[in-house]
Amino acid sequence: MTDQPTPASQPAPTPQPQQVTLELPPNLEPVYTNFAIITHSPSEIVIDHARVMPNTPKSKIVARIILTPMNAKLFLRALTDNLAKYEAQHGPIIVPTGLADQLFRPPKTE
Repeated sequence: MTDQPTPASQPAPTPQPQQVTLELPPNLEPVYTNFAIITHSPSEIVIDHARVMPNTPKSKIVARIILTPMNAKLFLRALTDNLAKYEAQHGPIIVPTGLADQLFRPPKTE
């Protein structure tokens, strides 16, 4: 069977959003992180999360999230939207000058 092209006079059907049911496992441990290293390849965005403690020279990566570039962009959009809603309710989030540069700079190579 071959796919027949949609006639120009009829718009292509719009796919309906699919309802997804999510299950939160009872033994899922939340992970707190205050540091992230973001790297990418042509097909993936990788976000490694760690906890960095003051006066502690070593930290361990506690979670790794791998996304496609498209899903990373959609995640960015959702995060931006949620931060805007948070700030509308609680006021602006003030980031100290230079903090992002300190937290999100590339790791030092030895």
